[in-house]
Amino acid sequence: MNGFVERDAIFLAEMGLGPLWRLRAAPAAAAGAQAGDAGGDDVAVSEAAFAVAPAPSQGAAHPPSGAGAEARAAAQPAPPAPQQAADAVRPPPVSPPVLQQAAPQGRTQQEPPAAPRPAAAQTAQPLPPAPTGPRPLQPVAQAVSALAPEASAWDDGPAAPDATPEQIAAMDWDQLNLAIATCRRCSACRDGRAPVPGTGARTARWLVAAGASTAADEKARLPLAGDPGKLLDNMLAAVGMGRERDVYVTNLIKCRPLTAAGAERAPSATEAAACRLYLEREAALTGAATVLTLGQIAANTLLGRPLAEPLAGARGAVHAVPLNAAELALVATLHPGELLRRGADKAQAWADLCRARAAQPGQADGG
Repeated sequence: MNGFVERDAIFLAEMGLGPLWRLRAAPAAAAGAQAGDAGGDDVAVSEAAFAVAPAPSQGAAHPPSGAGAEARAAAQPAPPAPQQAADAVRPPPVSPPVLQQAAPQGRTQQEPPAAPRPAAAQTAQPLPPAPTGPRPLQPVAQAVSALAPEASAWDDGPAAPDATPEQIAAMDWDQLNLAIATCRRCSACRDGRAPVPGTGARTARWLVAAGASTAADEKARLPLAGDPGKLLDNMLAAVGMGRERDVYVTNLIKCRPLTAAGAERAPSATEAAACRLYLEREAALTGAATVLTLGQIAANTLLGRPLAEPLAGARGAVHAVPLNAAELALVATLHPGELLRRGADKAQAWADLCRARAAQPGQADGG
């Protein structure tokens, strides 16, 4: 019996069932001792152990015997109990992740975030006090004010006086254009109209002078704008000349005269005389030898005649006129605007152009 039990113990140890067999043999042995039949109990315990033990694999059907098997059984560590092995293999429970919001400054993470208060319950934060001293834009305005002249649009003081005839006679192009832009010499300028400067070649053979600026001129900021200007360009091209090369075009009266109701009107003799100084300086700066006037306003003003005098008295001749200490040839012709209304008069205008082309400086064959 002892040999059988020892062999079974070795077999169970190799199968990893030694502890299980020993745990279940202890109560069975105690019951057998009480019954008084020790030999029969050993056989019953062995049969009960094999009944609950799983069937061995084919490789372990013939367990080794002898001292070598006992040594290997003693050297092999005892396997853990089944319940302990199951607990070791089972992964630890994983708790679902808890999303935590970043705790506001000055509040621990354990505290739940406070619910937002309604808009009506929130107390308005007091505005910071306004900074004392000058604001950022004040130094800029002070710097610009320092650059402006004492009498200018920056204050309510009197406007700067207009240039004298002697000052105008000594101006260059930039100074002349600035004087025209700021002119208040006549009522047309003082009405707030925008002056229209001349345009064309600044070194010219001809100076073409019309009467007063029109609404189209004022809008385009160019003299002889619109359809009258296109017709003038065609007339000049017919005699081999052009604004870009050898003709300077300007208006005698730079601003557009208006009535109290806002309608255009004929310029007065005072307004024509006030602007004549600018035209004389333009003629001197361009070096033009011939003046071609368009309409009766420019022709009568430069010839010293009443503005209402018909143009027929000035046409058909070359006049010598003193302009800025120089004597120039003057030829009067119809205004392109009139030619657009009366196409039959274009032949007269063509004769005037041919006369101006043939004129010599200082030549005079008419009154």
